[in-house]
Amino acid sequence: MALEMKILQLEIYVDSKIIINQLLGSFEVKKEDLLPYHQYASGLLEKFDQVFLNHVSREENHKVDALANLATTMALGENESTKKFVAKNKIDWHKKIGEALWAYQTTFRTATQATPYSLVYGVEAVLSLEQQIPSLRIAIQEGLTSEENAQLHLAELEALDEKILEAQQKLECYQARLARAFNKKVRPRSFQVGDLVLAIRRPIILNKRIGDKFTSKWDGPYVVKEAYSSGAYKIVDKDGLRVGPINGKFLKQYFP
Repeated sequence: MALEMKILQLEIYVDSKIIINQLLGSFEVKKEDLLPYHQYASGLLEKFDQVFLNHVSREENHKVDALANLATTMALGENESTKKFVAKNKIDWHKKIGEALWAYQTTFRTATQATPYSLVYGVEAVLSLEQQIPSLRIAIQEGLTSEENAQLHLAELEALDEKILEAQQKLECYQARLARAFNKKVRPRSFQVGDLVLAIRRPIILNKRIGDKFTSKWDGPYVVKEAYSSGAYKIVDKDGLRVGPINGKFLKQYFP
């Protein structure tokens, strides 16, 4: 994008000192799978008159941190299509992963109400179909001069911070709705010291042999020996063998 805008001097902020030293030639790139990326980045930097590489910590680089948080907090289910696409091509998966990633990056996300691509570049990706059958935005951009097009890109980049913040707020609201829906189904369980309880056999009680499928999944009774504020309990069996700490959701009241 900077090359398209004919920018001659570029100032880059990177949160990795290793990458900066590798681009400056101070460090050698040892991993073979990273060499193509290093060569591509070095080739791009040579096209500018001046390039300034500045190191900035992740705490200070709020934009990168916000994008990283959005990426890591997305539901795993949204990436299932990418996994399935690559799994079908076990031999030549490396040739197909580009298509899968493109589909993932341009897919609308319910949590953020945006596509990952737009949160990085500030604008939606241009699909190949839009080149064959020009959409409204393509028709408008074709009528712009180079200077007007550069100003449009600059305005989109200036609005990117606000767009990322809005997506982060929508993500937090989405997670809050999920939490409320989940908490409605949760039955809080609290026990006192001395209470008799049963403990679920799996995955907590591993020192007992599991029977057939008709065997009860609850084991005990146990006596609550200690109660923690976090909702965990330490229990003992009739022989005095201690088990735990165990989360209260794996226990239930026992009535002799």
